[in-house]
Amino acid sequence: MSFGDPNNPYGQPPQQPQPGPGYGYPQQPGQPAQPAQPGYGYPAAPPVGQPYGGGYVPTQMPGITRAAQILLAVIAVAHVIIAAVYGVALAQWDELVDEAGIAGDVDAEQFADLGKGVIVFFVGLASVFALLGLILLLQYAKGGSSVRVCSIVYASFAIVSGIFALGIYLLGLLIIVVAILVIVFCAKRASAEWFRRPRY
Repeated sequence: MSFGDPNNPYGQPPQQPQPGPGYGYPQQPGQPAQPAQPGYGYPAAPPVGQPYGGGYVPTQMPGITRAAQILLAVIAVAHVIIAAVYGVALAQWDELVDEAGIAGDVDAEQFADLGKGVIVFFVGLASVFALLGLILLLQYAKGGSSVRVCSIVYASFAIVSGIFALGIYLLGLLIIVVAILVIVFCAKRASAEWFRRPRY
């Protein structure tokens, strides 16, 4: 019988391959420590600056979002100017009615009162619009996705108010253009990521 015969039941058993060092195996003396293989043990922590979803987390407000904030301030200031213009018209309304000589005409006085009421409405609307814009732009640094959505809705209504203000030294045209830019900038991915970022 041959000692190396593989069919010999009394021969030397075949050699098993030695397991390599790593997770679950003892370290051989004289060998350097091997790092754990990926997939074993605890999962690796996400990289710094990455959320659990894997998207980029901005640490500073993106330029396009900052531009939307500045343009929002322009819309608010424009509505302050509109409120001031209508306020001046309201202050001069009674004087203009007296100069028109309609003091004794009941129908004309009712029409004048209706016009005065419309001006008061526009003064109040422009003032509220300016205040809402101010509140929104102050929320850009710490606000969430609701600030972005409200900015888009605010700019959409600003387009409508700009149409009504077209007669005030082309201020309405400025409001329309700026409001469209706010909608575009807030709809960009960088702005969405800024407002969706985790807050600790």
